[in-house]
Amino acid sequence: MQKRTSYCGALRSEHIGSEAHLYGWAAKIRDLGSLIFIDLRDREGTVQLAFDDNTAPDVLETAKAVRSEFVLEVSGTVRERAAKNPELPTGDVEIEVSGLKILAKSETPPFEIADDCKTAEQIRMKNRYLDLRRPTLQNALIMRHKIAKLTRDYFDENGFIEIETPTLIKSTPEGARDYLVPSRVHKGKFYALPQSPQLYKQLSMVAGFDRYIQIARCYRDEDLRADRQPEFTQIDLEMSFAEQEDILQLAEGYIQRLFKTVLNLDIGTIPRMTYKEATERYGSDKPDLRYGLEIMDISDVLPDTRMICVPCKLPRKQVDKFNDLLKGIGGKGVVTQSAKFITDEQRAELLARANANEEDNTLLLSRDSLSQIGYLRTELAKSLELIPKGVFKPVWILEFPFFDWDEELGDWVAMHHPFTSPLDECLPYLETDKGAVRAKAYDLVLNGIEMSSGSIRITDPELQGRIFALLGLSDEEAHQKFGFLLDAFRYGAPPHGGMALGLDRLVMQLLERESLRDVVAFPKLQNAAEPMTNAPDIVDEKQLKDLGIAITSVE
Repeated sequence: MQKRTSYCGALRSEHIGSEAHLYGWAAKIRDLGSLIFIDLRDREGTVQLAFDDNTAPDVLETAKAVRSEFVLEVSGTVRERAAKNPELPTGDVEIEVSGLKILAKSETPPFEIADDCKTAEQIRMKNRYLDLRRPTLQNALIMRHKIAKLTRDYFDENGFIEIETPTLIKSTPEGARDYLVPSRVHKGKFYALPQSPQLYKQLSMVAGFDRYIQIARCYRDEDLRADRQPEFTQIDLEMSFAEQEDILQLAEGYIQRLFKTVLNLDIGTIPRMTYKEATERYGSDKPDLRYGLEIMDISDVLPDTRMICVPCKLPRKQVDKFNDLLKGIGGKGVVTQSAKFITDEQRAELLARANANEEDNTLLLSRDSLSQIGYLRTELAKSLELIPKGVFKPVWILEFPFFDWDEELGDWVAMHHPFTSPLDECLPYLETDKGAVRAKAYDLVLNGIEMSSGSIRITDPELQGRIFALLGLSDEEAHQKFGFLLDAFRYGAPPHGGMALGLDRLVMQLLERESLRDVVAFPKLQNAAEPMTNAPDIVDEKQLKDLGIAITSVE
């Protein structure tokens, strides 16, 4: 085969007069009798092929046989296009075809290969290899590649070593359910697929590698949603001899370079707020800062009440809608400043505090929890179309609670993995006031979605023992679950910390897509299945017998 001279989407007016040899798929075909136009598509875009009276008869005959999605080899001259298309990057040029070869024919696809395709997702996922021909998906995967390269380059420049960690590991509790892999050699025993490389990257610090990086595949057996898949990729890093500020500055530099390189945006210094401030102002530890609607505590005016000032006058029907929305999640609902139980003095005070006026604004008042009001805030922004496009507002969330109260257990549980370090000033009351203990933990949030989480780790054996005891782990249980790490810490563990950024979510956010399925090559559907290969699927009895497994029930 002749060497390709260019990708279709790379041709521009400066190439006019040059010879081109291209490969691609026939996207659109317009047969006008004496003229034939074919849009040739490859991963970089499309270019128009032109066939006219000057085209050799055999080439014209071949062009007439081309159908949608045929694979073509094309030779010709780049020339100026008579009817230019300003919507296309290649809209100023076309190919005067001198040679055409059909490399592969195609049946009629089950749906149109176009970005505005309306075919049901189930059908497109069943034929994902066709769905991936759509330019919007190809562009997403190309951007993903560029982000991965930028990531490796940035951390290499900053002295990080890329280390691959195992994907068949010991099952350890990390909050979500593990995917288990049975062992043929060790019947009755199981590996787990990693939820993260957490313990191995800490062992890399003990081994003296100092700065570790990995673009790692991770797995969690949990329910899917738009920003969650059962298998995902994270940018995993760990640093020795580093404090929280060192890690935040390094990660911030990475995010700044990422936005500048990929979107040509200067996002500046990333603001910071504590977990307490975020939840009180926005009702969430993942606040979306692209819009206002901040929550105000007005308990000094109306007991146990919080308020959101809406920058427009809401009709009664909309207020009722938001009232029902809150009640639907177990809340008490909302009222406005015109509620009968509010006095004129109270109303005036609330309007002044919100810097609002009664004619143009609506005050929504609620006695619900911060998380419920935070949900209301998000739904308000969506309903009133207050969320701008093309705007990116990252924020660091710091000083997370160390413990979280579990209503079902009736006890305090760890909010993070058990190697997260408490703040130094909280050590005196670890055992006596768990609700006040804060962690050396930090999240990066972008437009309301968690991009990364991390922490400074515990390496002091005495402190680690206190934490295990507070979490109800005996010495025996701790060594059973984490003995290999605790043993390693006996041989000189440097102070260290790290974090992990979700690569899938980064791509999704930068491209402003609604779902991870739009930026992952072969994703799972809502039920964690992949219809293209029919995974997961049954296996034959011999495989089960080799593994020492018997299936007792099938749903």
